[in-house]
Amino acid sequence: MTKVNAGVIAIVDTAPIHLGKAKGFFTEQKIDLTITPVQGGAASVTGTVSGQFQFAFANTTSLLTAKQQGLDVKVVANGVSSTGEQGKDFSAVLVKPDSPIKTAKDLAGRKISVNQLKNIGDTTVRASVRKAGGDPGGIEFVELPFPDAPAALQSGRVDAIWVVEPFVSQALSQGARAVAWNFADAAPDLTVAMYFTTGRTDPDLAERFAAAMRKSLEYADAHPDEVREVLRTYTKISPEVIAEIHLPKWPVEVNKASVQTIADLALADGVLTEKIDVSALVP
Repeated sequence: MTKVNAGVIAIVDTAPIHLGKAKGFFTEQKIDLTITPVQGGAASVTGTVSGQFQFAFANTTSLLTAKQQGLDVKVVANGVSSTGEQGKDFSAVLVKPDSPIKTAKDLAGRKISVNQLKNIGDTTVRASVRKAGGDPGGIEFVELPFPDAPAALQSGRVDAIWVVEPFVSQALSQGARAVAWNFADAAPDLTVAMYFTTGRTDPDLAERFAAAMRKSLEYADAHPDEVREVLRTYTKISPEVIAEIHLPKWPVEVNKASVQTIADLALADGVLTEKIDVSALVP
């Protein structure tokens, strides 16, 4: 057995690795897996590059940024994908019920919360505004952790919030209104995040981890009820909300075209400073 420590944010998106561990898919590949919770993509990248983790989960923009910084990151498996369906995705931009903001176009010039500046949130929110015919140039993005966003919306600290599940369902149940489904707007079947490693990981181990992940993704995608069960084991989401949330899609393959779209959008927004060849990140 090879001991592996993986840095993984405790959100709905990462259910497959937890389910795969419980199902023994990693043990089958002679991997003794420890899942260590991290705050977000930046911590995943830092932890993996420093050697604390052998593998980790990070969103597409975080990985593109790491690549641009010259860090030796390599994608080994898909992480999570948008459903691509308006009204039925795991990511949305929400406003108060009585807000004058009626569509994504009206988000122009407003104050919007994201969990991390210069990342996949602001890039995809801008894409929603452009798609609706608005100018995203004047939007003021404010950094707020997802759990704090619904309260900031209620108190009027921000005009709109970008959140992912379970915070989408939670805020909607408190009366918030969705004005954009930003992942669905940005690209069809958007690959939102991926599992990655560094060049110093033994290629045989990387292949075994990838095989276990592929099996985990396929299983999670086909067994939504078991996904909802496993969410109780590593998140603090209430059973009522778990029953309601829109689950993402977990395809086995990374959608490279969508990763290129995110790279191009990030370049246009100044989040990235140079054009990135996605095939260097996603083999």
